[in-house]
Amino acid sequence: MLLDWLINPFSEFQFMQRALAGCLALCLSAPPIGVFLMLRRMSLTGDAMSHAILPGAAVGYLVAGLSVEAMTLGGLVAGGLVVVLSGLVSRHTQSGEDSSLAAFYLISMALGVLLISTHGSSVDLLHVLFGSTLALNDAALWLLGGIATITLLGLAWIYRPLVLECLDPDFLASVSRAGSWVHLGFLLLAVLNLIAGFHALGTLMSVGLMILPGAAMRYWTRRLGLLLLGSALLALVACISGLLFSYHLGWPTSPTIILSLGVGYALSLLLGGQGGLLPRLIRRRHLEA
Repeated sequence: MLLDWLINPFSEFQFMQRALAGCLALCLSAPPIGVFLMLRRMSLTGDAMSHAILPGAAVGYLVAGLSVEAMTLGGLVAGGLVVVLSGLVSRHTQSGEDSSLAAFYLISMALGVLLISTHGSSVDLLHVLFGSTLALNDAALWLLGGIATITLLGLAWIYRPLVLECLDPDFLASVSRAGSWVHLGFLLLAVLNLIAGFHALGTLMSVGLMILPGAAMRYWTRRLGLLLLGSALLALVACISGLLFSYHLGWPTSPTIILSLGVGYALSLLLGGQGGLLPRLIRRRHLEA
C-alpha cells in the first residue's frame, strides 16, 4: 500500500514525471547557490532578487502569453538590471547594497503585479506568483536543465575565489582582481536559478528552494562539500514529498514543497548536531552536572 502511494503517481501520470524531472534539475542548482548566499550573509538578497524578475516576466507574458522563452528573457533582463543598478547605486552613493537592492526590488515587484493585474486576470497573477509545477512542458524542462548545467559549470569555474570571498573578501581583494566579477557572476547565476524556480514554483516560492535546504543543513555539518551535497539531497526529498502530498491530498504544489522544506528545517533546528536546540540543551545539562 505504501509502495503504491509512493510509486503510482510517478509511474502512471506524465505530468508527475515532468514535475519530478523539473524539480530534480532545480535541486541540482538552486540549493548550492543558496548555500553560498547563506555563507555570504545574503539570504534576504535572494528573496529580493526573486521579486525583481517579476516585471520582466510580466512584460514577457503581455507580449507572448505564457511563453517560456519570452518570460525567461524578460525575467533575466529585469533581474540583471536590478542587480547592476543596485551595485552602481551602492558604489557611487552612501547607500548600502542591501538598502539599494531592497528599494529596487520593491519597485520591481509593485510594477510587475500592476502590469499583470491590469492586463491579465487573477489566474494569471496566481500563475506568476505561485508557479505551475504540475504543468511543466518540454520547453520549461529544457530551460531548467540548461540552467542547472550552466550553474554547475559556472560554480565549478568560480568555486575557489567564491569560497575565498565568503571567508575573507578583503584578502581576496588584496591578492586578486577577481572579486568584483566573481561577485557579479555569482549574482547572475542566482538570478538564473530564480528564473528557473519561477517557472516551477513562482516568484514567491522559488527562493524557498534556494535558501531553506542550506539553512537546514547548517545544523548538521560545517564542511562545505557536505553542506552543498546535503542541501541538494534535502531539497530533492522535500520536492518528492511535496509532489506526493499535493497529488494525494489535493494541496497546491508549490506551497506544499516549501512546507516540506520547512519541516526539514524545523527538525534540523531541533535535532541538528551543529547548534541544534536539543543537543545544546543536553550538552549544557551535562556540563552543569
